Amino acid sequence: MAKSKRNKIVPLTQTEKKGRAGKDTLYDQIRECADQYKYIWIFSVENMRNTYLKNVRAEMRTSRFFFGRTKVMAKALGMTPEEEHKENLHKLAEQLVGHVGLLFTNAPPEEVKEYFENYTESDYARSGIKATSTFTVPAGPVYRGEEVFPHNMEPQLRSLGMPTVLNNGIVTLTNEYRVCKEGQTLTPEQAQLLKLFLVQMADFHVTLKCYYENGQIYRV
Repeated sequence: MAKSKRNKIVPLTQTEKKGRAGKDTLYDQIRECADQYKYIWIFSVENMRNTYLKNVRAEMRTSRFFFGRTKVMAKALGMTPEEEHKENLHKLAEQLVGHVGLLFTNAPPEEVKEYFENYTESDYARSGIKATSTFTVPAGPVYRGEEVFPHNMEPQLRSLGMPTVLNNGIVTLTNEYRVCKEGQTLTPEQAQLLKLFLVQMADFHVTLKCYYENGQIYRV
């Protein structure tokens, strides 16, 4: 009888070695970039979406982005004056706190700031995010955009809290229903309803924190 893949034994030493190799590679890449590029930025991302960050990377293809594993990135820059890879890089490493990343570039600071000030992408809000406006669905036939919801979606709407019924095959609200109120923290059900109604309440954008140049740290 063939062995089940689920019962495959993976030595712990093997997984540790693989994880260590990934950290070592990131460490080396950070140091190489610190030598190659003139400016090092620290940035944070609002409403993180991998697709949009990938687009940014494509548009700034001559630069390098690193996001995640802040402890490894800080270690690569150097966390003390004795360990720092270049003068005062330990001061930049101190700013690697929370969900932030590193941008290595030769583009002038004003050009970088202008690019990110003008870059934003609208998307559907996830649960835990505050609603940017109040969204209410009137009583009667339930529309998504300019078309009535398909009849086979009525059970899903009802399961998400909407008092819907099928009236001659048409998805119908028995009463007006407020999906969310401005400033309210969205629940998973509310976030799903907003997506079903094609209502976008989240904006992906990059916030620049500070940058390093020739041993100096500059706040934005």
